[in-house]
Amino acid sequence: MSHKVHPRAFRLGYTTDWKSRWFARKKYKEYLKQDYELREFIMAELKQAAVKEVEIKRSANSVNIIIHAARPGIIIGRGGTGVQEIKKEIIRKIFKGQTKGLDIKLDIEEVKKPETHARIIAQSIAEQLERRRPFRRVMKQTLDRIVQNSEVKGAKICIAGRLGGTEMARKECTPIKGQLPLQSLRADIDYALVNAYTTYGVIGVKVWVYKGEKFE
Repeated sequence: MSHKVHPRAFRLGYTTDWKSRWFARKKYKEYLKQDYELREFIMAELKQAAVKEVEIKRSANSVNIIIHAARPGIIIGRGGTGVQEIKKEIIRKIFKGQTKGLDIKLDIEEVKKPETHARIIAQSIAEQLERRRPFRRVMKQTLDRIVQNSEVKGAKICIAGRLGGTEMARKECTPIKGQLPLQSLRADIDYALVNAYTTYGVIGVKVWVYKGEKFE
C-alpha cells in the first residue's frame, strides 16, 4: 500500500520552509491553535483577495502576520482602512482582546504571477464549480493556462465529489502535462487542496504545479 504525503511536508528543511516560525516550550499548544484559527479566519474573510498563504512569525513581544495575496488592494482598502479593520477582528476573535504587551503587525505582500501558484489556481477552480460551470471544461482550460507560463514545468489537477450532480461521488484527474516528479526532494512542487461548496455537496480540488529543481 502506498502512503500519501503532502509535497510541502515531504520537503520541509530541504527546499521548503515552515509557514509558522517560532519556538515555545510552555505555550506550544496555545500558539498552534492560534495559528490554525488565524489562517482559517483570514482564508474565509479574504476569499475575494486570492490569498496564497499566511506566514506567522513570533517573538517574545510581537506577532508578525504576513498575508500573500494576488489582489492586495481588496485587503488594504481605501487609505489602509481595510488592514486596520482586519487587525481589529483578529485581536477580537483570535486573541480574545488579550494583547497587553504584545505588538501585532499585519503585512500584505502581492503575489506575482498568480496563475503559477497552486492555492490561487485551486480557489479559482472551486469558485467556477460553485457557479455550476462544466467541470471538465474548467479543468482543461485551467491546465492549459498554467502550462503556458515559462516558469511551470508541469502540472496536474484532480477533483473529487458528486461531479455534475451525479448520485455517486467519483474522482477525475487531468493527464499530467509536462513533468511532475513527486519523489524528488529537489523538485519545487506547489500543492493545494481547496473545497468547493456546491448544492450537491462538497467537491475537493487538488492542484500540483512543478516549477523545476532547487539547488540550495
